[in-house]
Amino acid sequence: MAVEIERKFLVTGDSWRSLATGTLYRQGYIATEAGATVRIRLVGDRGYLTIKSKLGQISRTEYEYPIPASDAREMLDNLCERPLIEKTRYKIPLAELIWEIDEFAGENEGLILAEVELPAENYSLDLPAWIAREVSDDPRYFNANLVKYPFKKWSEF
Repeated sequence: MAVEIERKFLVTGDSWRSLATGTLYRQGYIATEAGATVRIRLVGDRGYLTIKSKLGQISRTEYEYPIPASDAREMLDNLCERPLIEKTRYKIPLAELIWEIDEFAGENEGLILAEVELPAENYSLDLPAWIAREVSDDPRYFNANLVKYPFKKWSEF
């Protein structure tokens, strides 16, 4: 079984920007029910189908398969919930981990999140200076929920 152990944080400041160049991501969700998601993603000119389900506090099963980019575009255009997730992802290697900074666009513009995949749930993590509050347990920040409740519509911001 493929397992993803991931923590998620809000990002502060711009010091991270000089550490990586970004890649455009477009993704959409075909299904987001019963604790499982089926996602289509286009990363540059590469397509992916991903199926995830909750396993633990910060762990999920994750199965990801490459698909033709033309199929991904067609599914994003015709099968996925709206709005699509549009973001630029920056990958920053620090120590033995890869931090992924997502700068959202479209209906989620203004939101910048950092995610880091861990080798174990109890892994001791040193946080970079550009990390703010942890939001791993806040479902509002899950990409599948940003489709249903986009960041631009949150009243608290």
